[in-house]
Amino acid sequence: MLTVTFIRHGESEDNLRIVWAGWKDSPLSALGRKQADALGKAFASVPITHIYTSPLLRALETAQAVHRHQPDPKPPLEHKPDLREQFFGVAEGKPWIINRPDGVSLEELHKQDIYPVLYGRDQKFPEGESVNDLAARADRAIKDCVLPHLTSGDEEAHIALASHGLCIGELVSALIRLDPEADRNRTYTGLFNTAWTRATVQIRDGQGPNDPNNPPALKVTVTHINNKDHLKSLNEEPHIDAGGASAEARAFFGGEKLKA
Repeated sequence: MLTVTFIRHGESEDNLRIVWAGWKDSPLSALGRKQADALGKAFASVPITHIYTSPLLRALETAQAVHRHQPDPKPPLEHKPDLREQFFGVAEGKPWIINRPDGVSLEELHKQDIYPVLYGRDQKFPEGESVNDLAARADRAIKDCVLPHLTSGDEEAHIALASHGLCIGELVSALIRLDPEADRNRTYTGLFNTAWTRATVQIRDGQGPNDPNNPPALKVTVTHINNKDHLKSLNEEPHIDAGGASAEARAFFGGEKLKA
């Protein structure tokens, strides 16, 4: 039975600001480094056989902390661009607001470099990705990072995917879609920094050999959701900067759906 653990990165410097930060590459904050180290220590007794990570610094530094605390021989750590966060195009690094002011068009706001949250799965900022674009990328990531372990007979592997809140929500959903009996109405979003979600995966009885391009029906069992027990040792709350970085912003980038 294959085990897959999805890890959200620690608090980043951009998490302290109300800006769009998808592919904008900020490192972990001081608290984020402590969170990642606490996660690594908590996973030291949980042997992981492979670590795949988004190459963006906040996820990479989190993955490296987990890797550092793994027993020898340490697992391979591979960069996977498909594990990056949703790309917000021209909005990257620009101010983030929840709702568009009444009577002001998106075009007018964009001229002011203000980019309200888009709520439709097909909506996207110029040059950016929609949520459905992200979902397609998540499908590719699951085929690339998860299914080959079933193909190779490595079913007892434990792989970790270090990624981002919005992306992880789509990654878990992509895995769930390969199970014809799974509950597809549940969401796996609203992740805290360095929180992890875990699933076990196996080929359903009666299925043939796994082909990543045409996978057989899987049995996917989600065993943990948004686990952050390792953070109890820190006794620190996420930072809120003087500019007023909001709980809504932190929730959004954790993958939580906000009300329009």
